[in-house]
Amino acid sequence: MRTKIVAGNWKMNCNLDEALHLLNDLKLKDFSKADADIIIAPPYTNLYALHQNLKDSPIKLSSQNINENESGAYTGEISPDMLKSVGATYAIIGHSERRAIYNESDAKLADKATTALKHDLKIIFCIGELLEQRKADKHFEVVKAQLEKGLFHLNASDMKNVVIAYEPVWAIGTGETASPEQAQEIHEYIRQVLAEKYSQDVADQTSILYGGSVKPNNAKEIFAKKDVDGGLIGGASLDANSFAEIVMSC
Repeated sequence: MRTKIVAGNWKMNCNLDEALHLLNDLKLKDFSKADADIIIAPPYTNLYALHQNLKDSPIKLSSQNINENESGAYTGEISPDMLKSVGATYAIIGHSERRAIYNESDAKLADKATTALKHDLKIIFCIGELLEQRKADKHFEVVKAQLEKGLFHLNASDMKNVVIAYEPVWAIGTGETASPEQAQEIHEYIRQVLAEKYSQDVADQTSILYGGSVKPNNAKEIFAKKDVDGGLIGGASLDANSFAEIVMSC
């Protein structure tokens, strides 16, 4: 049975005091009946303090990015060992903002995936199409290429530590959302591509998250689709009440 996951990507938000306040609000929520693993991805500067405050909590920590090198003269970057030392167990790789704003290539993302997994970090690997690609009916082609170039150098055992997040770029921070039917269609296709590359068992065990303006009022309907295993949440993860409602929608 696949693991349900709800991950909150805080992006470049929350100084340390704000992060601790948000975390404390989350810790007051009763997640005992939640049918999902809960992950938050704060800025690097907040990871250690939040880790220290997550004792006896079901909430896990992720970084928002990672460097493909293990160490060296890479000013401003962060390595897998650094992330692990401050409590991170996951790393987000290939978020659309990293691809678009910082021009991260599929080859670079493949290297990041290799490095993270080598150092026993699980990864949330993001894929998804732009609006013009969706309008041109190229969304299947785009996500398949991103999977092939970013992940398919990995072997089947590596995939046990990979979570895929499908994020239609046109629905991130825009208020637009793929319909539950659109989300199911592309998630089902992603699972089919995984089965063709690896096996049906690998495909059936891989959690695939939806990431595109998920809110409390649409989460339940989206998460009810059979191939949607939770969400990668942006703006709504910055509000403890909203994020908790989304978690409980799984």
